[in-house]
Amino acid sequence: MKKSLVALALFGAFAATAQAQSSVQIYGTIDAGLGKATGSTTAVTKRDNNKLGFKGTEDLGNGLKAIFQLEIRYESDTGTVENTSGINSRPLFQGQSRVGLQGDFGTVRLGRGLTAFQESSTAFEPWSGMPTTAGFQTDITVAAYSSDPLSAPGNSRNRFSNAVFYNSPVFSGFQINATVAAKEANNNFAVPATAANRAVPLNAVPEVNPYSVSATYNNAQFAAMAAYERNALEAKLWSVAASFNPITELKLMASYQHQDDSNFKLVNTDTKAWLVGANYDVGPGKIRAGYGQKTPDGVTKTKQASLGYDYNLSKRTYLYADISNRKDAVSKTYIGLGLHHNF
Repeated sequence: MKKSLVALALFGAFAATAQAQSSVQIYGTIDAGLGKATGSTTAVTKRDNNKLGFKGTEDLGNGLKAIFQLEIRYESDTGTVENTSGINSRPLFQGQSRVGLQGDFGTVRLGRGLTAFQESSTAFEPWSGMPTTAGFQTDITVAAYSSDPLSAPGNSRNRFSNAVFYNSPVFSGFQINATVAAKEANNNFAVPATAANRAVPLNAVPEVNPYSVSATYNNAQFAAMAAYERNALEAKLWSVAASFNPITELKLMASYQHQDDSNFKLVNTDTKAWLVGANYDVGPGKIRAGYGQKTPDGVTKTKQASLGYDYNLSKRTYLYADISNRKDAVSKTYIGLGLHHNF
């Protein structure tokens, strides 16, 4: 209830101050569908995160702008703020909470948001980074890596809090992106020592400053990315990816990732993963397809194949259907149908 009141108060505050800003925008998505996985019953699901966001810019003169962005995430089937069950509660502004400056030097922001690697990698995943079961972003695209392993249980693990974010200007298609987080505790619970990992004390302060860097290149037909990231437990991940559009309607993509978690884990410390995929615009719709593998050191390999279709009802609304098979120690099939709307 308190979170809902805060959200309403913020909505009113932003609407009241819109006249004082150069530009203020309220935006969001709502996504709901039906999904069924092997061994489970049919349930109301989502393909993409549901969000309500506020962003704006103020012209400060001489090419300098002040910018902000706040993003709430919620569940469309219940109307509640995303993950509000006890210790699994996420922040009100789970999506992002950032303020910064933009100018000829690029963009500098402070707060919470996707890391440079996590944000850059979504362009090379067939479901554009959406967290659907049919997609690859939350596991194979990141080689099972977590950007924020010390955050509270249930929290999103692909963001940095207490961080500085930088995006350079684009030079002939090239851009550099960097994120550095402070050494601050994130209310994590203790992790006991096991035969597979060392212990982490209650509410531990990061042993190092987490950071993430990516370099991207884009032109009319070709795009590429190289990225490196280190988290608070000194797990390291590097990734390379590329995409190519042989014709306007077809986008082919591939990526390779390698995680080294030897500082925290005692066994099975390396994980390698790769992914190939395609998007094909045909008529009023889009076909999505992908195949990927994740190979943890000494653990059963994961293989996943997915196929999806979007049917555009308008520029902001589409129907979708997904089918996916994921095989590791067991084989599971997922089928999902739903509706997505941007506002």
